[in-house]
Amino acid sequence: MRQDIFPLQQGGRKRRSQWLAFGVFGLMSYSIVFILFAILGFIIYKGIGVVSWEFLTTAPADGMTGGGVWPAIVGTFYLMAGSALFAFPVGVMSGIYMNEYAPKGWLVRFIRMMTNNLGGIPSVVFGLFGMALFVKYLGFGDSILSGSLTLGLLCVPLVIRTTEESLKAIPDSFREGSRALGATKLQTIWHVVLPMGMPNVITGLILALGRVSGETAPILFTCAAYFLPRLPRSVLDQCMALPYHLYVVSTSGTDMDSQLPLAYGTALVLILIVLVVNLSAHALRRYFSNKVKTN
Repeated sequence: MRQDIFPLQQGGRKRRSQWLAFGVFGLMSYSIVFILFAILGFIIYKGIGVVSWEFLTTAPADGMTGGGVWPAIVGTFYLMAGSALFAFPVGVMSGIYMNEYAPKGWLVRFIRMMTNNLGGIPSVVFGLFGMALFVKYLGFGDSILSGSLTLGLLCVPLVIRTTEESLKAIPDSFREGSRALGATKLQTIWHVVLPMGMPNVITGLILALGRVSGETAPILFTCAAYFLPRLPRSVLDQCMALPYHLYVVSTSGTDMDSQLPLAYGTALVLILIVLVVNLSAHALRRYFSNKVKTN
């Protein structure tokens, strides 16, 4: 009798443990969602009253206590585009080399370890390095070019790892079939492997751009202007950017009662830009995935 009851008791304990674990995991997941919506709700509540067409399309005025954020929005997009032009080819080609060409062994492991370490370096260190290399040594000065190259260095590790993992997930049978039909290794990579991995590669790039769009320290050292109520005329000009503008509005000045609403409005615009970037990553991922399926 007891031998029949013992398995039932043991099964009941396992089910209770499973329910408890699922409950804890679910609670953690919902708490993350709640924290996210709490932050977004707070920023929207504080900043929605400031955001208007005039706020989005005019330059700062009255000693940063009035006006809008148009130069900062344009400068942010310039920096994102410049960093993408640098990070995408360098990161993708490096990922292709590590997965397709480099001999498997200590060299690839060493490069991967250094890439991971590069991705873990604080952004303020990238800013200091960018100032020393691009601003001082190469003579680009405080400019969009210096800021874009510095942010590009910040993006490169993520693009490399995303590209490598994307190509690694493609079965070797596709490569072998292409080579069996007479294609060279380069043709196989360009026409078979890379198109299949492109959805994840593009997603990784855009997510990296979403990250650098909110970085303050690198542009503080290399390109950001405190107050520049005009648009830059070339890549060698300084520019305003939303993260640094948010920092300036939040920390400088004496009339904080009038400046804090502007800070919340700037934060809301920055969040919306990051949201648009992430939605673009999702849309591009679906586009390239459908394109690969149809081909």
